[in-house]
Amino acid sequence: MQIWVNEQLDPGGLVHACLATCDETVARQCHVNFENNLTPEQRAQGWQARLRAVESWDQVPVTALKLS
Repeated sequence: MQIWVNEQLDPGGLVHACLATCDETVARQCHVNFENNLTPEQRAQGWQARLRAVESWDQVPVTALKLS
């Protein structure tokens, strides 16, 4: 099983938003939204949206909203 994790990180690497799902299509749509929601100022400061795949729910941050 593959789990898709979307994270929005501040310049220090702290997670401010996190969603996890097994549906790749939903994950990619969410990633686009995370990217689009970053302001120019946030981008200049080093904020980033990251999409990654993991193989276990144990690898998903505990702060994640889990979508099924």
